[in-house]
Amino acid sequence: MTIHNFQPTVFYNTIGSHPPVLHIADGDTVITPTPDARGVDKDYQEVARRGNPMVGPFYVDGAEPGDTLVVYLERIDPNRATGWTRHVLAEMVVDFEYVHNLPVPQPPNEIIQWNIDPVACTASLVEPNPHLGNLTLPLKPMLGCFGVAPELEQAISTATSGNYGGNMDYNGFVAGTTVYFPVWEPGALFHLGDGHAVQGDGEIVGTGIEVSMEVQFTVKILKGKTIAWPRGENAEYIYTAGNARPLDQATQHATTEMLRWLVSDYGLDITSTSILMGQCVSYELGNMYDPAYTMVCKMPKRVLNTLPGR
Repeated sequence: MTIHNFQPTVFYNTIGSHPPVLHIADGDTVITPTPDARGVDKDYQEVARRGNPMVGPFYVDGAEPGDTLVVYLERIDPNRATGWTRHVLAEMVVDFEYVHNLPVPQPPNEIIQWNIDPVACTASLVEPNPHLGNLTLPLKPMLGCFGVAPELEQAISTATSGNYGGNMDYNGFVAGTTVYFPVWEPGALFHLGDGHAVQGDGEIVGTGIEVSMEVQFTVKILKGKTIAWPRGENAEYIYTAGNARPLDQATQHATTEMLRWLVSDYGLDITSTSILMGQCVSYELGNMYDPAYTMVCKMPKRVLNTLPGR
């Protein structure tokens, strides 16, 4: 098991079957910086084309279609002193009749700057707002966009998401989380980027607090373990992510994948799983800004631990 200190020089604005930047093995760890969504690194240098540039792909030796790639997110740390956000709600998250009330940014690409304090673990407005003052928020660093190459050698824009992962913008993808991806192509071809220091549910202004990161992750292959959509777990929950538009279809994908997981791994049948899920699941909204929306279906481990035989 090797630790790779990787310094990226090639970036992609699609997730796909690109030439791998590094071969890694089952059990290996990678430490890498990632630029922000506009391709700006820790030294405020534009190193990649804007639009969620990805680090990778990392070719995981031995991963084959039909396997599952496990990614342990061990560290996600902002590595510079400022980040940025947009500051007007996206048109698709408000009533149609209200859209004309939304201010038009001047200039169109206007952004708000935030100070990032890694010692205090806070983000605060650089310029006080007359109504918010020096708004200060606790850091919750996350990865907005990451995943494996889609099937059929596709390369899909990092603006969107699918069964391979992608731009899910779920603020539960934080350090300490284990994420599972279906493997569609040899080597899995894992990509990552689009770090947010803070982000509310839905990414409803079209950004989190965008910032470059230093990320540490470890990979594992589950041979012959086939899943259909991204899965995750933390200390409290197992969860599944569905990516689609409209939002009800994303919810259906996430719900179906949770049903599959409980039936295949927890010894339940569809009826008992339905009884359990009907009263115990909760849902959280990932991305509601980009072409595909993300819905996450969560099942508490405290409930699963009470089942017979657990």
